[in-house]
Amino acid sequence: MQKTEPEITAQTLAASSILKEILQDKLLGIYIHGSALGGALKPQSDIDLLTVIKSSLNTEERTKLLTALMQLSGRHPAQNINERCLEVMFFTQADLTANEFPARADFVYGEWLRDSFEAGEVPLPNSDPEYTLVLAQAYSEAFALYGPAAQTLLPQITSERIKAAMRILLPSLVKGLHGDERNVLLTLARMLYTATTGQFTSKERAALWAMTLLSERSADLLSYARMAYLGEITDSWSLRQVEGVALADDLCCRISGLLG
Repeated sequence: MQKTEPEITAQTLAASSILKEILQDKLLGIYIHGSALGGALKPQSDIDLLTVIKSSLNTEERTKLLTALMQLSGRHPAQNINERCLEVMFFTQADLTANEFPARADFVYGEWLRDSFEAGEVPLPNSDPEYTLVLAQAYSEAFALYGPAAQTLLPQITSERIKAAMRILLPSLVKGLHGDERNVLLTLARMLYTATTGQFTSKERAALWAMTLLSERSADLLSYARMAYLGEITDSWSLRQVEGVALADDLCCRISGLLG
């Protein structure tokens, strides 16, 4: 996907200021990626930030970051475009240089983890193939809010590792279809695009591309998910369960065939 100027909101700038204040000399770079690079944030889009730090966070830094991000981030589902959900990933310079698989993040904040945070858990380092895909896409697309260009600090992820990450993530993604149909189907379309082309693109563009490969009925359902993502309609999946499963299975089979 061609790099475009991101949509930088007041909330994005506030998050950047928080990171600078807490991390100070430990901070090497802050990068915005994800939906904000597609020209405009969608109604339910998160604000995705990737942060590079000199060394692992200490307990005080983790606690301060968690408290500040929980206050700034909107709860899911976001009710106000000025209070979007934040997703913030922190990677150490050493882990990025090691470039292991799956990638290791030092700290991850996301609204899907809020319940555990409110129960007293603090993010600790962990490895996940999802982080590998985030780094792969950010390498070519992320926009620097602070620090050098993304390619200066982030590793270039090989196509073999991108495919391996998708292969690992695919079963759990499909398993989570019920209750999250729109996101899962669009993510599958984007995964199919990447598996086919070796490139990354937005959910809405991937859906348009995938629709040309599908039957008319399946293409209509993917279009329905896409329109809801763009805020053009309010989606309801209670009467579309069977069709949703069939589409997910179709997309999954296509992806699996390409990943080997």
